[in-house]
Amino acid sequence: MSGSEGAQGRRPDGIPPEAVPDGVTEREIEVLEAMQVPTQRIIAIGLVLWLVALAVTLLVPALHEGDRSWWPWGCVAGFVLGSIGLAYVRRGRGNAHDAG
Repeated sequence: MSGSEGAQGRRPDGIPPEAVPDGVTEREIEVLEAMQVPTQRIIAIGLVLWLVALAVTLLVPALHEGDRSWWPWGCVAGFVLGSIGLAYVRRGRGNAHDAG
């Protein structure tokens, strides 16, 4: 099959013709686009919340004594992992934009 033969059966929205149910017209097919999400802002808000949780667990003695002694470390781990995630997302944005 040559390149022109494959292009003839291809729809502009990328849906294979055999995947379209019988009785569905071209006007009834809606192409969904990716939703734009402010990922960096969401991660930054999460980092602030981890810092607030850390401050609360350190200021309230009942939240970091006895069986709960690991709670501040959980907040630290959340902040560190969120920071790594933020760095990854910031660096990955430029690479994803250039990807073909």
